[in-house]
Amino acid sequence: MVNKKSNHFVDYLFTSTDDTGILQHGKYGVPDRNHGYATDDNARALILAVQLYEVYAKKKYLKLINIYLSFLNHALNDNGMFKNFMGYQRLFLENQGSEDCYGRCLWALCRTLSSHAVPQNMKNTCTCLLKEALKNVTHLSSPRAKAYAIVGISYLEKTEDLNSYMGQLSDSLVVQYQEYRDDSWNWYENSLSYGNAFLPWALSCAHRFLQKKIYYDVAIESFMFLESIVFGEEYFKPIGCNGWLIKGQKQALYDEQPIEACEMLMACLEFYKMTSDIGYLAKAKKCRDWYLGKNSICKSMIDDETGACYDGITEMGINLNQGAESSISYGLAIINAPDFEKKIHA
Repeated sequence: MVNKKSNHFVDYLFTSTDDTGILQHGKYGVPDRNHGYATDDNARALILAVQLYEVYAKKKYLKLINIYLSFLNHALNDNGMFKNFMGYQRLFLENQGSEDCYGRCLWALCRTLSSHAVPQNMKNTCTCLLKEALKNVTHLSSPRAKAYAIVGISYLEKTEDLNSYMGQLSDSLVVQYQEYRDDSWNWYENSLSYGNAFLPWALSCAHRFLQKKIYYDVAIESFMFLESIVFGEEYFKPIGCNGWLIKGQKQALYDEQPIEACEMLMACLEFYKMTSDIGYLAKAKKCRDWYLGKNSICKSMIDDETGACYDGITEMGINLNQGAESSISYGLAIINAPDFEKKIHA
């Protein structure tokens, strides 16, 4: 639950955002202009700003929505894909970003369009951008891009086209899951790497949207497999990005990334909605508490001075840099976290 102490991260959100967008990296607690901006981060920041505006209805958050939405508008290509990396000189450094970047943009645009609080003129912008971007949605090959798109579409009201997109994307994830799954490996690939929680989360959303049982079955089975790896009795430990977890090999212990705790928390909340199983709330609480010191090194990931989140847990300790992805992830985790203690012990 957001309160005066926990929403200190908002200060850093404004510190890291100029009239172009949110800066990608931080040098300790200071935004680092040398690395410019990323559409990925501005998409995530858009979701956070929308949720802050829904909770507080303050004009300063509406201004943030305008900045981040304008960034996505600028990043959209003529072919309906999105450029990602931009230098501090406001020049994009590539003609087209990754499919994952595209998927995150769809997630952000759909979430903004679905908001009861966002003004209609901004929703019109989202509709315009989505009209161009959705032309590419059925051509995706990245499973995570598909998952981001599925979660995004699930926020919208059903139409014949959206039902078709949802079905094609979700069916392809199920096929991929069935291809890689065996008696000891219930996953969509031969590795567990980044953004893992999004894959079962997406199929949970697809089940809610289309009521197709196979989506529910695969979502539950794959999520249980992921849970068995990243949750211990005491704390959440995400798979390390320095090697990931390759099938048949040992799990990489480091670096632990803040975004994994956020996405796992939000996935747990989705599964709680789907099943009413209070155990998912307990796991979501462990994800929130990862930021607050209940982690593998028993140290808080939050800088008390800036309110921002550190960039991860390495073999040598905490990475003290404070980039956009980390602090946005913490913000999303906090604003989406319900009053766990009340709900778990109700």
